[in-house]
Amino acid sequence: MITQPPAETAFVLVHGAWHGAWCWRRVLPLLHAAGVPAYAVTLTGVGERAHLLSPAVDLHTHVQDVMGLIEAEEPTRLVLVGHSYAGMVVTGVADRLQRERPGALAHLVYLDAAVPYPGDSWSSHHSAETKQARIEASRTSGGLSFPPPDAAIFGLTGNDRDWVNRRQTPQPFRVYQQPLDFDAERLASVPRTFIDCTSPALATIAPARLRVRNEPGWQVLEMATGHDPMVSEPRALAELLLGIHRDSA
Repeated sequence: MITQPPAETAFVLVHGAWHGAWCWRRVLPLLHAAGVPAYAVTLTGVGERAHLLSPAVDLHTHVQDVMGLIEAEEPTRLVLVGHSYAGMVVTGVADRLQRERPGALAHLVYLDAAVPYPGDSWSSHHSAETKQARIEASRTSGGLSFPPPDAAIFGLTGNDRDWVNRRQTPQPFRVYQQPLDFDAERLASVPRTFIDCTSPALATIAPARLRVRNEPGWQVLEMATGHDPMVSEPRALAELLLGIHRDSA
């Protein structure tokens, strides 16, 4: 039974690579039913915005996509949630919010996501094999993008796997190797939660899993599901997010 927390603080949900706002379709109604404002953005170049893919699309574009949604919806305070690759994006957004709107960011949630250090790129903590495979895959498009994997790698099966496979779109390649500069001290003042999806655990997230367990300032929550919990376990994910929301109110 989903309970109703205070609604002053809104969720802003940011999808990972190859996905779009569509991936939150099963979670958004649960958050809304609990009386919480929640918004999902689609990043430029993927999802229903795949037609906007161009060599100009980079990490700063994606940060601005999220900032644009925040500016349009005008939440007073927000819980910012980044899935997978979007750990890079929400880190950049959080840095800007802390600088431009101090106090607006109530909580930062990394949902089985990349957790960068200043100057890191998304690729920084990937294995040499993963980096090379993605560089090779991008060559088919002339370095513009790289194709999505089979959603089975996210622990999805049956209709869920088919649903995600139909909707995934190539990921802008420029975001893969682009470094992100931000003020780590500025972000350290924000409450941060890492949601670790453990069954099956996606290998590229392993460095982040280790980091958040060895550094102070992190709350770590676990879900016994795969890398796309918004698809495989939407109700359990909504419950975790609503718990974070209640603690942030």
